[in-house]
Amino acid sequence: MIHAKLPKIWYGGDYNPEQWDKEVMDEDLRMFKLAGIDVATINVFSWALSQPNEDTYDFTWLDDIIDRLHANGTYVCLATSTGAHPAWMAKKYPDVCRVDFEGRKHKFGKRHNSCPNSPTYRTYSERIAEKLAERYNNHEAVLIWHVSNEYGGYCYCDNCADAFRTWLQERYTTLDQLNKAWYTGFWGHTFYDWEEIVPPNALSEEEPGDRSFFQSISLDYRRFMSDSLLDCYKLEYNAIRRHSPQLPITTNLMGLYKPLDYFKWAPYLDVISWDNYPSLDTPVSLTSMTHDLMRGLKDGQPFMLMEQTPSQQNWQKYNSLKRPGVMKLWSYQAVARGADTILFFQLRRSAGSCEKFHGAVIEHVGHEHTRVFRECAELGHELERLSDKVLDARVKARVAIVFDWENRWAIELSSGPTIDLKYVDEVHKYYDALFQQNIQVDLIGTDTDLTGYDIVIAPVLYMVKEGYAKRVEQFVHAGGTFLTTFFSGIVNEHDRVTLGGYPGELRTVLGIWAEEIDALFPDQSNRIQLNEQWGGLNGNYQCGILCDLIHAEGAEVKAVYGKDFYQGMPALTVNKYGAGQAWYVASSPEPAFLQGLLGNLCQDKGITAPIPPVPGVEVSTRTNEQNESFVFILNHNDQAATISLGDLKGTDLISGDFVEQEATLAAKQVLIIEK
Repeated sequence: MIHAKLPKIWYGGDYNPEQWDKEVMDEDLRMFKLAGIDVATINVFSWALSQPNEDTYDFTWLDDIIDRLHANGTYVCLATSTGAHPAWMAKKYPDVCRVDFEGRKHKFGKRHNSCPNSPTYRTYSERIAEKLAERYNNHEAVLIWHVSNEYGGYCYCDNCADAFRTWLQERYTTLDQLNKAWYTGFWGHTFYDWEEIVPPNALSEEEPGDRSFFQSISLDYRRFMSDSLLDCYKLEYNAIRRHSPQLPITTNLMGLYKPLDYFKWAPYLDVISWDNYPSLDTPVSLTSMTHDLMRGLKDGQPFMLMEQTPSQQNWQKYNSLKRPGVMKLWSYQAVARGADTILFFQLRRSAGSCEKFHGAVIEHVGHEHTRVFRECAELGHELERLSDKVLDARVKARVAIVFDWENRWAIELSSGPTIDLKYVDEVHKYYDALFQQNIQVDLIGTDTDLTGYDIVIAPVLYMVKEGYAKRVEQFVHAGGTFLTTFFSGIVNEHDRVTLGGYPGELRTVLGIWAEEIDALFPDQSNRIQLNEQWGGLNGNYQCGILCDLIHAEGAEVKAVYGKDFYQGMPALTVNKYGAGQAWYVASSPEPAFLQGLLGNLCQDKGITAPIPPVPGVEVSTRTNEQNESFVFILNHNDQAATISLGDLKGTDLISGDFVEQEATLAAKQVLIIEK
């Protein structure tokens, strides 16, 4: 429970009053009241202001801002400001600046340019976090600590090279074990001294675009960099915790951001927070999947939406406005998927530099008479009414999809068999097939307990980590349904092939072995032909990208390939194992096939949707400790949609109306039905 001081859905966002004068802030505080804004995230990039030189700290400006916000009834999400080091630090201590992938040493500039293994950065970032915690740990306005901002980016400097070697020694103990794990007999890479190992960048093992000539080294460097940045976060976390034992601590994640393994970070965040910036053309289900992934990082605990734009972004090629109703719709989408805060970047638009055209609650015109402000104020007042109902309510799912960052890195570092295989795309295909049928899904990691689920789906499980195959076997043997796909069970956690036939350690539970893998060109496809009609599946369906040529070893063949020299070979199999079933989809099928397949599996397990699906209408349910359920129905269409409610009836928490049998939602409208 992070809401002890403010027991409602927090509403507000990033605020930078140090960028303007007192009179402007006075006006902002007046408008915050009008919009129902009660939380401001401050001090995100103000390190240089608080520490003008090595020995001086001055927080008087921050005292004034926090006190003025508090007097206005606005609480504070207090950041540590370490997302951008001061210019004096870079000048005096060049080690604080990164070396990039091309081997170039950076100067001061931009943000997120601090080397995570710089002794200078670690010393001063920990120190300022501790000084802030000493000063503000008992301030009534402070709700939560926000460490740094949007951690990311890799460094390849000498400090990182030394730290990488230390990390490797801790992981492998001896060079013999490292050489074995990395398969260094290939291309004469055997190492005889730890100092011979260098970071894999453009000067050594890699080329741009995740092209590596030695995947094991590249894979471990990604693990190391994710750990290095996490260590920086933990230094600040621990410094704050020494003085602020009660308040929660977090940092803002970035959803599907590739370079960091967020499942490894999650244990060190008291609450998950993340920044949601979909484009106008981002699939609705991809945004929902990312919300579900963020919720899944801490076993379904509600999360914070730390940033979204009220209107438009500034960093895309084409920065479209959010059309009327979309900001509210997407905010409710976050709440429907488990968010207990709705925060924006930003509350007032910057007057200069690169974010001056990034949207804000208060635009450059400086008053409340704008479309965006009116929508934000309307949402703020609606959330006030909702808070005591949905706060801390959980999303409950019986279907889980496995998402693994290390598997993603390994797949996309692979030197074959196709450049078109994108891990997130394949995961999303399976998620979308369930989303379109209003079936709730959890996104889970490879360490998540499987016993609470009826169905577990692991698309493209290329990397099978130590012990995971046994956990899958136990899950299936106990009655669970497990499904995986082509290009699975190929390697272990070191990206070393598991010999004896694909899918390696999964071969027993799946009852198949794969002989070859065919890579199809973008204009090529094959067909999956069902042996017989099965529920919603009938006839044949298109497939592509990769086709595994498999043989059944006890598994039942449910469908075969329709053409090419492997026509008639299995394309879909199911193996009975103990009390459960293990399915294998040997290619990447079209959406209709996946909807039919997963719909059948859910039906077999008695998993049903709250209401029948309607194209463009999203459904999600949250349930609180009193077993009260709240069904969110969101119309993403540009026109009205009529939906059948079936047995669902109750009061809409937004309008207060009682609804039953059927409802017509206007374009972008949301219903929240309390059952």
